Amino acid sequence: MILAPQPFVIRQECDKVAFQNGFRRKLDENEGWASFSSTTVPGTIHLAAGGARGPWFLALDHTGVIEELDMPAVDMPGPGHARYAFETLGQVYIVLPRIYQLAASLPDAPLREFETKIKDLPKTTEAERLVVQRIGQDIFRVGLIEYWQGRCPMTGITDTALLRASHIIPWKDCASDAERLDVHNGLLLSALWDAAFDRGLVTFDDEGQPQFSPFLSDSARAEFRWQEPILLTDKHRRQLTWHRTNVFVRQGGA
Repeated sequence: MILAPQPFVIRQECDKVAFQNGFRRKLDENEGWASFSSTTVPGTIHLAAGGARGPWFLALDHTGVIEELDMPAVDMPGPGHARYAFETLGQVYIVLPRIYQLAASLPDAPLREFETKIKDLPKTTEAERLVVQRIGQDIFRVGLIEYWQGRCPMTGITDTALLRASHIIPWKDCASDAERLDVHNGLLLSALWDAAFDRGLVTFDDEGQPQFSPFLSDSARAEFRWQEPILLTDKHRRQLTWHRTNVFVRQGGA
């Protein structure tokens, strides 16, 4: 099924698709699988082919990315924790940018970046702690933009100036820096949705459907236009349970 060792044409195509999508460190080739990593995101990808015209195969070892991909794996031998098959190389070009985005946004990468940036910063005074928090929030925002592909999942708005990094569990209430920087503890919302979410005037159920507080006026509620429910993972759902309990404003109080 897989050509091993890789012929010249397949080797060149694997190098090209990996390099153009952020995986620019070529590792080794084993049984027809060429391996690549990145200096900017964690994880390794492995590429192989059955011929110059396909099929093409991709293997991943980043479990967080695998959990997020809405893509069926195939039962075949090979490296990594999951393997995928594609009829054409063009399909590989389509999926690899999403894999890179997920690898860049999932918790381990932002947390490592945060720890590196604040390692030598003082944290004694309130002003110093606010500087550290701002660094973390900036990293968190970049991670959410990567994760949600620069788009508010409710409105489809892609204007960066109108998008807000909305913590589900607020920064001050998180149990750890890992939770503060976890993209599953956030939603990339347009400014109006973010303001209402932050103040508990809107939340989301486990299906990603918005729930509106009775304290939100009818005229205001009419302005909350949305296209479809948010696609949530189980990790998002766990965080949103906290938001519904502790932030969402219900009739008669929070």
